[in-house]
Amino acid sequence: MGKLKTHKATAKRFIITKSKKVMKRTGGQDHFNARESGKVTRNKRRDYAVSSAERQRVLRAAPYA
Repeated sequence: MGKLKTHKATAKRFIITKSKKVMKRTGGQDHFNARESGKVTRNKRRDYAVSSAERQRVLRAAPYA
């Protein structure tokens, strides 16, 4: 059996912590942020843990990210 290949797009978008928790950044941070409320702007700075179903897909696509 060969080595597992990392899906690079997945590895760039998700962070896998030491405890195997998968974190992702909120979308929509590039532009059009001036019209957002302050609450939305602050919440976009935060990383969020993904759901358990999505976590399994991410760990399979990027095992060592």
